[in-house]
Amino acid sequence: MRKPTPEGGPERLVTLADGVSAIAVTLLVPDLSVPRGLSPEEYHDALRELVPNPGAYAISMVVPAGFWREHRAIFRTVRQVDGQVISLTVLGLGIAALLPFPTALVSEYGDEHVSVVVYSAAVAGLGGVHLILAVLFARRPRLCGDAAPVRDEELSIADLGSTVAVFLVTIPLVLAVGPAAVWRWLVLAPLTVWLGRRESAAR
Repeated sequence: MRKPTPEGGPERLVTLADGVSAIAVTLLVPDLSVPRGLSPEEYHDALRELVPNPGAYAISMVVPAGFWREHRAIFRTVRQVDGQVISLTVLGLGIAALLPFPTALVSEYGDEHVSVVVYSAAVAGLGGVHLILAVLFARRPRLCGDAAPVRDEELSIADLGSTVAVFLVTIPLVLAVGPAAVWRWLVLAPLTVWLGRRESAAR
């Protein structure tokens, strides 16, 4: 197969990614409002109904923010992009733009299997695109400059791979044990910290 032909620098692609990420994060803001004229009992009931929203918002802020940071790190040393890089980036941005929908599902119907499955699939898909991009740049050094990568390539790929794996595994677990399977997402926190320490020690 012939090598893809470079199609210019990554600046406009990175700018597009920043814009789409900003819009997606803005749309993730939940509808936190309490009607006027409520009795004390109705007021407290309304507050209790809002409790799932901040939780879903916090989770979904961490996810796109993490992927945005990873995307910036992946492209930091890139000097040329080709058709495959552009196509993969646009695919990832399309998934990122859809995140407000599964976020709303988890926020409003977090006890439904379908909500968690849709959200897990969206995050796994977005992570998968970033993982493919990271591997692609590692195998095509001609697209990158002489500067050292912002993150260790192997550890970065391991980090992305673990994120994809955890969210993919969540899907059958949800179908087997119910929405409580989302607690498996917490395994990413110590794993990310461990990979971060290994990366710092390697420098």
